[in-house]
Order: sequence, then C-alpha cells, then structure tokens
Amino acid sequence: MSSAVIIESLVGIVLFTIVIVPFTLRNPLVAVGDYPPAIREKCIELGLVEKRGQRFTRADFIRKGMALVVFVIAFAFVLKYFNGADTFREGFRDSYLIWLIIDWYDALVLDCIWFCHCRRIRIPGTESMKEYKDYLFHIKQSCIGMLLGLPACIVVGMMTAIL
Repeated sequence: MSSAVIIESLVGIVLFTIVIVPFTLRNPLVAVGDYPPAIREKCIELGLVEKRGQRFTRADFIRKGMALVVFVIAFAFVLKYFNGADTFREGFRDSYLIWLIIDWYDALVLDCIWFCHCRRIRIPGTESMKEYKDYLFHIKQSCIGMLLGLPACIVVGMMTAIL
C-alpha cells in the first residue's frame, strides 16, 4: 500500500466524519434509516417518523447517491493525477482499498464505538433499547458497504483508464 493511499484514506476518514457526525448529533432522526430495525420501528411507534415501505426515504437515496457520484469523480481524478494511476487495475485497486478503509472505520469506530456508546445520539423514547449495542448489525452493514463499493470502484477504475 502506497503512502498516497494511506494519506487519501485518512483524508477520506476525516471528510466522512465531518459529514456524518455533526448531522447525527444535531438530529439523530436524520439518520434513522441507518439505525437498527428495532429502533426504527420504535420511532414509528412513537410517531417520530412515518411508517414507510422501505428503509430509506427518497431524500436518503438522493443524498447517498450524490455522495457516491462525488466519490467516484473525486477519486478518479485524485488517483489519476496525484497517484499516477494509468490503468483500470490501478484505479480500481486503490479506490477499493480506500473504500474498504473508510468502510471499516465507519463500522468499527463510528458505529461500534461511537454509535453504540454515545448517549447524545439516542432518540428520545428509545434510550434504553439494547439494540443500540447491536454490533453484529453494524458489521453486517459494513459487509453490504463492501459489496456496494465494488461497482463504484469499477467505475473509478474505468474513469482512471480513460482520463
């Protein structure tokens, strides 16, 4: 692993934290789609959020989709022009490695340490729920995140080879 990938991973971690933490602290209900199912169901029962057929709202999908597009474009340019990645393989490999590092940071640090133990992000009426410490839920979500990163990083690899 090159020092550039390590630095880019650290920058990605900082940016990811800056985007996630303040919004969740300000209003935990903004991120309720990312909470364990029992907590989401309790929020519906308490009337804090509307019952819906899917886990995420349209706004959630748009927000996450825009973040994905920004990731793909930014990393294709960074890997091409700062790391000198010229091939699909280099672009895919480096972007997926960065993706994995940020994904694991999210699962282990933000979810299993911060989310599972921070009382400030507990939603009123759900504070005593044991599901706040559902580590397995966060690990499973990380595995899904690893799979979701594959198509995004394939696009980064293609863009790196084309640019």
